[in-house]
Amino acid sequence: MWNARRATTAATSKRLLSTLFVIVAVSARGLWAADPKPVYESELIFPLERRHNHSSCVVRCPDGSLLVCWYRGSGERSADDVVIQGARKQPGKPGWCPMFVMADTPDYPDCNPAMYVDAKKRLWLFWPTVLDNHWETALLKYRISSDWTSADRPPRWDWQDVLHITPKDLDKHLNASIERIPEFVRKALGKWYKETLERIPQKIYHRLGWMPRAHPTRLASGKWILPLYCDTFSISIMAVTADEGETWQISTPLIGWGNIQPSVVQRKDGSLVAMMRENGLTKRIRISESKDEGLTWGPVRSMQLPNPGSGLEVIKLANGHWALIYNDTVEGRHSLAVSISTDEGETWQWTRHLELVPRRKGSFSYPSMIQGPAGMLHATYSYSVREGQSIKYARFNEAWVQPGDPKQGQ
Repeated sequence: MWNARRATTAATSKRLLSTLFVIVAVSARGLWAADPKPVYESELIFPLERRHNHSSCVVRCPDGSLLVCWYRGSGERSADDVVIQGARKQPGKPGWCPMFVMADTPDYPDCNPAMYVDAKKRLWLFWPTVLDNHWETALLKYRISSDWTSADRPPRWDWQDVLHITPKDLDKHLNASIERIPEFVRKALGKWYKETLERIPQKIYHRLGWMPRAHPTRLASGKWILPLYCDTFSISIMAVTADEGETWQISTPLIGWGNIQPSVVQRKDGSLVAMMRENGLTKRIRISESKDEGLTWGPVRSMQLPNPGSGLEVIKLANGHWALIYNDTVEGRHSLAVSISTDEGETWQWTRHLELVPRRKGSFSYPSMIQGPAGMLHATYSYSVREGQSIKYARFNEAWVQPGDPKQGQ
């Protein structure tokens, strides 16, 4: 009798535990599977104007405000009045504070800024000063600020220097790559290819021309990578630091004859993926991988995703998904999209457009993107329409991206 009663009690307890487990599991599944409500809002950081405003970068300040920088002037290819501008957005307040100067080398164009907040909460600003209005003469500079979050003024800079990029055996890497270029590609590259051959032996072209575009990437190990590229050879390279920028190692070059402006993301297994703008013939985003934290890189390949010769950025989200912001066309910058991947870039399950107009009706490019609290994505990009130019800011979440573009009439 006692054994029967004990067996009955044990069975009852088991059923209760099973029921409780199911209730908890269902509740947890509902909690984690429930998508937040879609959120999207956007605004111009300043009114449209005729000056050239381009190539922005956004970071989040420790107090929750946003800091954006970009370059502004009469045109870096011919004018010397181009400076790095900045603007702030205070949390919970509409609009943006008046713009201010972040960097200005008098009588030289300053371009393509990239910002980074290090583990010490210092702000780094990287940018090239172009010596003679040709990208091949870009001189890479940087500034550091530990006093940069005040709402009513620009950062106060503690340090500024030139970041010398000295690739090892670049001529050997380039010459080895040339041997693998098909003859029809050499003919298609035409004059540029001939000029490039002449520059390979010249050391000055190895050491000048390196520029940033996308954010530096912090790795799981604490190292961080500054992605760089040059138009001289239309290739990319990485500057890697293990001591918060005190010293730098320069990676092997990523040579695909048209792969520039890299953005780097780290997989769960520790390997790295660099996605790059296409500046050649494939009209597809370029990609390369590293298994040693960015010091050496594999072959440069082409993805299926299109690229018309325009900047992009890929970031890893807090939930492990990847978000890619890019021009999803083979020609023109009239379409700017965000795609989400749940399998580290193998497939891109959801896509939605931040901008989509008929060709030649607008240009929306060089995007920068970060993720903030509550999963919110913050993006800035160059905004150019017939009426003028500005930098546009958009705030949205994955739940907004997932439904895709609304159908016409909705």
